[in-house]
Amino acid sequence: MAQEEVSPEIMLAFYKRLYPYKSIFGWLNHEHVPTKRFTHREWAFTLPPDTYVRYQSFADADDLKKQVCQLNPTRFEIGPVYSAKPRDRKTVRAANFTPQLRELVFDIDMTDYDEIRTCCSGADICKRCWAFIAAAVGVLDRAIRDQFGYKHLLWVYSGRRGIHLWISDKEAMELTDEQRRALVGWLTVIQGGKEMRKKVNVRQGTKPLPPGIQMALEPLAEHVFGNLILEDQDCFAQEEGWEILLQLIPDSDVVERLRAKWEAKPGLSSEAKWDDLKKEAKKAEKGKAKETLKAAMEDIVLQYTYPRLDAEVSKHRNHLLKAPFCVHPKTGRVCVPVDPSAIDSFRPERVPTVSQLLRELDELGASAGGDTAEHHSDWQKTSMKPYVEMLDRHVAALMEEVRRAKREAGPDRTW
Repeated sequence: MAQEEVSPEIMLAFYKRLYPYKSIFGWLNHEHVPTKRFTHREWAFTLPPDTYVRYQSFADADDLKKQVCQLNPTRFEIGPVYSAKPRDRKTVRAANFTPQLRELVFDIDMTDYDEIRTCCSGADICKRCWAFIAAAVGVLDRAIRDQFGYKHLLWVYSGRRGIHLWISDKEAMELTDEQRRALVGWLTVIQGGKEMRKKVNVRQGTKPLPPGIQMALEPLAEHVFGNLILEDQDCFAQEEGWEILLQLIPDSDVVERLRAKWEAKPGLSSEAKWDDLKKEAKKAEKGKAKETLKAAMEDIVLQYTYPRLDAEVSKHRNHLLKAPFCVHPKTGRVCVPVDPSAIDSFRPERVPTVSQLLRELDELGASAGGDTAEHHSDWQKTSMKPYVEMLDRHVAALMEEVRRAKREAGPDRTW
């Protein structure tokens, strides 16, 4: 992905004219009038060259904008809602300064797929390997909604090679660290670093997969594995790739037969090799051997296609995560919301860069104004508009939920 130089002057113009402070305020606050969900929220700023400022908090959207424009950070992150205002933490006892609420967050990063993607590596990302992220979004979005009943999910492109999920349902925000660990553990299928070959251990022996994982497996096996792993990425074409595959097969006789065949015909495609494995599974005698091979093949599909989660991000309420609509300093791309139902057609390279957005404003003749000028809606004149509108629809649903809860709870509501 192309690099773009993002100067402090460009960032300041972006913060003054384009950043959607009111939409971000509504998303975090869930109401029009400021509540503790916003005023007691921690913000952290990264300032050039490498200063990190934590425990900032703000009264409202205007207060946030004033400080952002004053500091001109390269990025900023959002933390939990504390029991006291973070900026006042030194005036309260440590025991009285604790995280109370926090969106349940997930982080999926393309670098976790480096050992299996064949088109790019490291920080690079292309249309082909974005399919790994798209598959992960499809599985995780469905699992979160179906298994936990959460509705208010905001997916945000990280600006370079990953995607973040913020879940704002009341029940999700109130989860303790222990509950978050349990939930993430339930959703985690891929575990272990590069040195560990078999990364899927979610069943006992050859017993069926847990129902939630079985539900995820079906579309992954039917569509993603064949299209992405076998055809597009051709993961088993080279010896290094097929040797990893062979290490995931528990039957040593099958392994030796396949290795001999593939070494004799090194040009076989990944699809042909997978067909060879399927034939071996069909030939296996009924009973344990057959069930063991079938289970191993299901685990292989999961290992290559199931979401690879950075679990530490999700386990702790006090974890900080980059705010939506920040600018990635290496690519210049804005961290925009993504529609999970259209994730397959999302293209990172088409996401607007900060320089592009400012050019769009200049070409339209939008007034730059002075330092005190307000430009709350300048984003409406640029290609950032559909992304902010996506966030605003998300905010409207959150606010409606709070209104409904207030009506049902009566005057003594506490949240």
